[in-house]
Amino acid sequence: MSVTVSAADDDRVPPEIVSSVFYSASVSDNLALVVAEMVAGRPRLSWGNAGAVDLLGYGLDDLRALPVDQLFPSLGGGGLRLLLRRERTARMTLPVRMASGATVEALVTTTPAPSGRMWTIRIVSATNEQERALRATADAHERRFSTLTERSPVPTLLSEQGMRLAHVNDAFCSLVGRRAEQLLGTGWIDTVHEDDLDTVIERVSAALDGGEVETQARLLRQDGTVRTTVIRFAHLFTPGVGAGFVGTIEDITDRLAFEARLAHQANHDPLTGLPNRTLLAQYVAERFGPGRGALACLFLDLDNFKVVNDSLGHTAGDELLVEVATRLCTAVRPGDLVARFGGDEFVVVCEDVDQPAAVALAERISVELARPVRLGGVDVRPYASVGVTVQTEEHTSADELIRDCDIAMYQAKAGGKGRITVLDQQARENARDKLRLVAELRDAIERREITLLYQPIFDAADGRPVAVEALARWTHAERGPISPAVFVPLAEESGLVPALGLLVLDETCRQLAEWDRMVGPAAPPRANVNVSAPQLDANLPPQVAEALERHGLAASRISVEITESALMKDPDSARRVLHQLRDLGVELAIDDFGTGYSSLAYLRHLPVDCLKVDRSFVAELAHGYAEIASAVIALARSLDLSTVAEGVETPEQAAELVRLGATYLQGFSLSEPMTGRQTATWFSSHGESTR
Repeated sequence: MSVTVSAADDDRVPPEIVSSVFYSASVSDNLALVVAEMVAGRPRLSWGNAGAVDLLGYGLDDLRALPVDQLFPSLGGGGLRLLLRRERTARMTLPVRMASGATVEALVTTTPAPSGRMWTIRIVSATNEQERALRATADAHERRFSTLTERSPVPTLLSEQGMRLAHVNDAFCSLVGRRAEQLLGTGWIDTVHEDDLDTVIERVSAALDGGEVETQARLLRQDGTVRTTVIRFAHLFTPGVGAGFVGTIEDITDRLAFEARLAHQANHDPLTGLPNRTLLAQYVAERFGPGRGALACLFLDLDNFKVVNDSLGHTAGDELLVEVATRLCTAVRPGDLVARFGGDEFVVVCEDVDQPAAVALAERISVELARPVRLGGVDVRPYASVGVTVQTEEHTSADELIRDCDIAMYQAKAGGKGRITVLDQQARENARDKLRLVAELRDAIERREITLLYQPIFDAADGRPVAVEALARWTHAERGPISPAVFVPLAEESGLVPALGLLVLDETCRQLAEWDRMVGPAAPPRANVNVSAPQLDANLPPQVAEALERHGLAASRISVEITESALMKDPDSARRVLHQLRDLGVELAIDDFGTGYSSLAYLRHLPVDCLKVDRSFVAELAHGYAEIASAVIALARSLDLSTVAEGVETPEQAAELVRLGATYLQGFSLSEPMTGRQTATWFSSHGESTR
């Protein structure tokens, strides 16, 4: 810094002013400079250089005691405060009173010292109209700039040279809860969190070198709170002064907090506050390493949770889930993860445990859970089925580990609830094979590789074939024939029943239409189609109607068979669906009647046409037990319903069923299931029209 002063030592520019204002500039006698400071609440001049003496005509001693308001007579109190601002430089063009009493138009620039009590004032005479016009224009630009920055809601810093601030706007003052005079110069650096200070200084240096940079930094408020911000620095060059910067600050504290809340909500269960399935998968994946064998998973499913919901209400059910979550967190080891997998299922993930330790933890959890919980005035003891899996070399992914403990839990549940089961190798292989079979079944349905066989149904009175039942069959390319007893339950478990049911319905209708074209009146009059419980919803009637329309068939050509258990899952809904089917003109039969637990009183209100006597009751006829078959047939007769006796294996059974009054007969002894073409030939060979 170079400072040149023409006066004696006591006339030197006060160091405070020099350090805060002029930096590297020289104080020349060609400039008219005075220094003002607050004395007894009134600003007075305390120093002036030779240039000021020459311009204003005052003696040096007179100038040192001159009140500032006498030097600028056009300014009132408010105008004087605008000129002598504590927080920033001000610039005005205004009349300056000379010692002679005359005034001269001059450009006056005031710069405050960091103390806020002293200002350096530079006075440049505007001696002609052109200069006054130019300065007026500059003043206008200055005021617009000041208004823009000072009133801007964006916190802004401005340095004309180096790290030292020359301007700071009100928004930044509000952000950090400090006054402008505390921030000017290098005071703003005190607001930067010490851990972020090096980065901020590095970014400022880059901006001073001409770059445009930004950084995230925490700012300390006066009250001790912290705001997280993004500070963007841009290079600023002032001719005659040097390189500075403009900094704009974005307060992202609230945004980060909101994002954190969203992230928490996305990864946690809102009821229990536990990590959810997404976070569980992420947690296990981060810690899973093939071959390490360091992880163990416990999969818990509450036994009889539905009973709590149904009997005490969902509010009580939620209370139970929250209590279980709390007990789980209490029972596990520090560092173990407890997650809610969904519904009444929870997963515990442990690190660095072997199988005995994992089982011991499962036992401890079971004991903890089994303590009574008071719900709705009732003491409930929560029991859980627990599946345990410890990572082995065979686990190649985190998903496999979670899936295996899920399988183990189902094994525990199947074993009688309240059990702890460790997944063994055979169970793992069986489960994986089942998964492969599900995928292959899905492909088989999509490629229409599920074929249908048709078994005739005979009139018991005259032996005339009156209908066929469509029976789905699956011949696997590698495994060979897969029994319906295997793949139909598999379809029900894996959600493939709707697709399988649509396939059977459409193919049956297509085959009926083809038989009509092939053999005309000799074609089967009607085909029975089985419908599973998942199909029995509002979608079924329109699907049946569309299939009939697509193949140009009358509704009477189809009979829909529904099992007794499917009807009883939701009797009211089932009755509505049956009425809609009946309105279409479709016949309805209850399959496997007598094997479920349907209400006989309810049966009277169902719009069904036929009861199918289960094959197990027909088989009993061979051993002399005709009571149940007889009762079912009698019940149907009393309700004015027809009956089909299934599984007729011998002529003796057929004769006995005829004697008991069965309407129709179906079984291997009468005719085995046949392909579509075989069925056409078979019906044609029976001569006369069956319709």
